[in-house]
Amino acid sequence: MRAALFLICVLPAGGAPFLHASEKGDDTVMIQGFHWTSWKTAPWWGEVGRRSGELSRAGVNLVWLPPSSDSMAPEGYMPRRLSVQDSSYGTAAQLTAAVRALHASGIRVISDIVLNHRVGTKDWADFTEPAWATDSVCSDDEWGKGKGAADTGKGFHAARDIDHTRPYVRESLKSFMNGLRDTVGYDGWRYDYARGFSPSYMLAYNRASTPSFSVAEIWDDFELGNTDGHRQASCDWMDSVNGEIKVFDFTTKGILQQAVRAGEYWRLADKDGRPAGLLGWWPDNAVTFVDNHDTGPSPGSKLKSDAWPFPAGRELAGYAYILTHPGIPCVYWPHFFDWGMKDQISGLIKIRRSAGIVSDSAVRIMRAESGLYAAVVDGRVALRLGDKAWSPGEGWRKAAEGPGYTVWARE
Repeated sequence: MRAALFLICVLPAGGAPFLHASEKGDDTVMIQGFHWTSWKTAPWWGEVGRRSGELSRAGVNLVWLPPSSDSMAPEGYMPRRLSVQDSSYGTAAQLTAAVRALHASGIRVISDIVLNHRVGTKDWADFTEPAWATDSVCSDDEWGKGKGAADTGKGFHAARDIDHTRPYVRESLKSFMNGLRDTVGYDGWRYDYARGFSPSYMLAYNRASTPSFSVAEIWDDFELGNTDGHRQASCDWMDSVNGEIKVFDFTTKGILQQAVRAGEYWRLADKDGRPAGLLGWWPDNAVTFVDNHDTGPSPGSKLKSDAWPFPAGRELAGYAYILTHPGIPCVYWPHFFDWGMKDQISGLIKIRRSAGIVSDSAVRIMRAESGLYAAVVDGRVALRLGDKAWSPGEGWRKAAEGPGYTVWARE
């Protein structure tokens, strides 16, 4: 183990810091293989499968697919019959064919999975496939007829909150996940609404299903005045699952898009001179992104009321940052395929691959001020964001350039 790879994840005041380390950085570059309106392109599974070679050639080696179980809502986030894999995205056979095509191109596949809540087949809680009783619903669910224990996390008002304290519910969910792994071929999970129940249960599900990659949605309220507190909350949650599940780096997204929007690039460096987001504390577990189906736009659809989009027209500056920095970058499907950014994003991924940048690569921030952010990563790639002039000097060649960013590679 290389001591230089230790990174501090700070505990609340009064506690000693934990040290997290990696023996080998993760070279994953993932893509969110859908958006909010993907279900309207039927079958979506066929669309993803036919793009497998294209994605592999671009350097993507992991695809995150939407929830594939039967759902009351076409997007998949109101699961109904868990074991039924015919959905608005296509049939179970089309799904498994898409997964096989991705695997054949050297791409792992993770499924968005909703374990916090569920809806009934015809009524509020007449659960079938698998069948559960009313004691599977939390007693404080707004339905008012749940006979289970109180919720162990945050409530979800649009469906029945599931009582994970029930042994038969836990065993049923483990069986469901292992069935997806063994039948469909999923390699791992993106856990939806991870604040909805105790992380101890999620850790048990994760261990029981042995994923090669898993990441949770920990989307806490973001305040620019408390970015350390925001990333600390993500660290605390990951500590509670023994670091075995990664999280999406909403802290970096919030800081980065404010920096790009207002030229406040000083925000990208913390007081210790490290990246100010989660990737500055625990980069191996930080899945960085510019937008996703919740925060940004989707083709043919207006922004959702609670969206949190990256500044329009500056998305490539965001990709220049996440694809040259540590962490595990995730590309948004519409940015790549629908809105004319494919060549630029592919070029940035190629730079990352050529330089050997991985999740725990070393960042040296050279400048972080109003109008300018400059950094050198692993001594092999240099990045400038902003409107001010900056150059890494001799021995570098310009590798990529666009609105508000320039990337250099060592000659």
